[in-house]
Amino acid sequence: MELEMKYAVPDKATCDAIWEDDLIKYYADPSSMEKLVMKAVYFDTEDGKLSANNMAVRVRYEGDTAFATLKWNGSVSNGFHEREEINVPARMEHFIDSPKELFKESEDGKVLLDLIGDEPLVNLLEMRYLRSRCRLSYGASIMELAIDTGSIITDKGEVPIMELEIELYAGDPKDIRDFGQRLQEKYKLAPEDRSKLVRGLTLLRQ
Repeated sequence: MELEMKYAVPDKATCDAIWEDDLIKYYADPSSMEKLVMKAVYFDTEDGKLSANNMAVRVRYEGDTAFATLKWNGSVSNGFHEREEINVPARMEHFIDSPKELFKESEDGKVLLDLIGDEPLVNLLEMRYLRSRCRLSYGASIMELAIDTGSIITDKGEVPIMELEIELYAGDPKDIRDFGQRLQEKYKLAPEDRSKLVRGLTLLRQ
C-alpha cells in the first residue's frame, strides 16, 4: 500500500526554498539527501483497459536503476493519495517493449494479465524530471520527502512538473498529513489530487 501527500508547487524558486528549509534539514537523515534524474514511461492497452479499471503500469529509471510498477485501487482526497502498488526490476528495453510479462510471478500481477489477455501494452506518455529527496523521521513515522521538477511529455504537448510528495514508509498516516500541512501553510501550497499520469492523460484527451 502506497500512502502519500501530494502538493502542487507554484514555481521553481519555491521548490528550491522548500528543499533548503530548516524544518526539512532538522528531521532529515543527512546521508539520505540526494538528487536523481527520473525518466518514466506509462503504458496502457490501445482501448484504455488499465485506466478504465483504475490501474496503471509504469517503467521508471531512478538514477541507474530501473523498476516496473503496477498500481491499482487508487483513491485520493485533499492531496492524500492511497493505492496498492508492486515494484519489480526492469531493464532498458522495457521502456519500449511491453513490460507486462514482468508481473507474471506476482499474484497481484496476474490480475493485470487476466484483464488484458494477449493485448499489448503501448506507450502512452513519458516523464522526465529531477527528484530531490530525503528520508525523514517525524512523529512516530519514517517518510520520504520528494520535490519533483520537470515535464510530462505527450503527443499533444508537454505539462510542467513542480510538486512536493511526502510518502509514508512506516508509522502513522497522520504524521505525513501534519508534516505536509506545516509546509503547505508556510509556502501556500495547493493539495494536488491529480497524479502525474492523470495530468498527462487529461492533456491527451483534450
